[in-house]
Order: sequence, then structure tokens, then C-alpha cells
Amino acid sequence: MIEVSHLTKRYGDHEAVKDISFTVEKGRIYGFLGPNGAGKSTTMNIITGCLSATEGNVTINGHDIFEEPKEAKRSIGYLPEQPPVYLEETIEEYLRFVAGAKKIPKKEIQDEVERVMEATKTTIFRNRLIKNLSKGYRQRVGIAQALLGDPEVIILDEPTVGLDPMQIIEIRDLIHGLKDDHTVILSSHILSEVQEICQVIIMIAHGKLIACDTPENLQRQFAGDMKVEITAETGEAEVKALLEDLPDIDSVKFEVLEDGRTKAVITTPLLQPEQLTRAVFQTFANAGIPLLELKTVQSDLEDIFIELTNQADEEYAREEERRSAAL
Repeated sequence: MIEVSHLTKRYGDHEAVKDISFTVEKGRIYGFLGPNGAGKSTTMNIITGCLSATEGNVTINGHDIFEEPKEAKRSIGYLPEQPPVYLEETIEEYLRFVAGAKKIPKKEIQDEVERVMEATKTTIFRNRLIKNLSKGYRQRVGIAQALLGDPEVIILDEPTVGLDPMQIIEIRDLIHGLKDDHTVILSSHILSEVQEICQVIIMIAHGKLIACDTPENLQRQFAGDMKVEITAETGEAEVKALLEDLPDIDSVKFEVLEDGRTKAVITTPLLQPEQLTRAVFQTFANAGIPLLELKTVQSDLEDIFIELTNQADEEYAREEERRSAAL
């Protein structure tokens, strides 16, 4: 569907995108995730043909976006971070204009406009000026124009930025509904948004690709050791004595709380620690010591994202030090 190969974009001495490569397969929702300034929008603009690349290639359905832009762009619907709407036009007027610009045959334009208004639930406001719409509905109109012509790939750059919580939920539901008929690339710096609806996550930091996989695989690869966390209504010495004979424990960190209770974080090699949690519960129950808390803890995608971006920050700082030293 989309092949991005060794993509690089330089502005003078600054590399906004650094040798990025990834593949987008048909019929999935991809999350393009990274901090502000990571290079997401630059990459999106290159993929859609709105910006040239310094090096590298992008092919869409076998068409090079730089060598065959018209053929490649027919497969793309794009919503930039700022929706390209004309505020003095009504929704219907604007969509008819965009349909014409996309070379949709005149006899098909009205049916196509009706289809995308229905898909984005904007039909009720078809005759309202866009300047009088809420930000959430302006985003819907932006998505509607991306859907015109029924492109195979929909690319959305920060589609929920600046929206209130209810508008965010509505736009997420709308995006989720696109996956049956389209491949979707969703660019965002909001992890919860990407995690909520995306099947594959592409992480970028300082212009470099730092991860590309399913959420499940990322958790398996980067989540680290499983931990069991307990809070017991007794002192550290007794907790330590009860735990020392239990199997499947690599290490334990203790914390004595102000009221005399003890918190222990147990690291285990078990991928499924239910056996250990049962043993811990039974051991403390037999000793007559209440467990006020017993839970398993593993790094989630937020922890993984923070860890990977922190690593990228450190690498970037080292590169800048080397670069400064060479000057």
C-alpha cells in the first residue's frame, strides 16, 4: 500500500526527518506517534506530496509520490493539522468545490457529497457557514473532504487537537468507523488517542523512527519484567520472612509506609504471574496478616513511549555534543 524508504528532510543543517523507513499495509489503522517537534507533520506532508524530500522514496500503490504525483495522490485523502476549509462557504458548497478540484465527474459530485456528509454526520448542517460551526464540526468537514473520491488511504494529522473531551470521543468513533473501507494513518502526540484506535504504532522522536509494531508486540518487546505489588499490614521484617521461601521471585524492593504498613514490589520471571499471586495471598492468609493490596504491574504503552523517547533524547544530546565538539 505505502512504502516509505530512507526518507530524509533537511532544512539547512537541521534534519527534521532522518532516514525513516516503514510499510503501511492495506485495511489497518496506523498511529504515527511522537512528541511535538518529532517530525510527524513533516513526514505526513512528504507522504502526501505536499513537501519534497531531501533523500528517500515514497510509493503509494506502486506510484512514486515524486515521480508520479497525480497517480499517487488519487489514493490519498489528507486532513492537515489545520483543516483546509473556506469559512465563508457552507459545508455543501465547500465539499462540492473540493469534489471538483479532485476531478470527480460532475454527474457524480452531488452523490459523493451526500455520501461523505452522511459518513461524517454533517448533513444536518449542510447549509450552515463553516465559520459558524464548532471546532469539532470543522474537523468533521475536514475529514469529509479527505473522504471525497473514496481514496484507499486516509491520512489525518492531529485530528483531535484543540477539541473538548466529547468532541474527541466523537472524532475517535468516526475514525474507527473508517477502517472497514480505508487504510488510516493517524498522526498524534497523544498516546491515549493512538492506543484507543490504532492497530499498528509507529513511534518517532527527533526525526528518527524508534519503533514500529502492534501495541501487543511493543509491550512484549519493551515492557520488561512482570512485577507483583503488595501492601501488608505489618512490618518489613515479617514481610521479608514470609516472601523469602516463595519460588519464582527474582528480587523484592521494600518500602515502609508512615502508618507501619509495608509495601513490597516483587519482580518475577513469570510471564503469567497468577501462580505467584495465589502463593503470596495464601502465605499471608495462613500467617493471619491482612493484605491491603495485591496486584500485578507491567509497563504499559505510556511507560514504553516515555522510555523510548527518553533514550532518543539522550542519543540526540550525545549527537549534538559530538557535533558541537567537531565545529
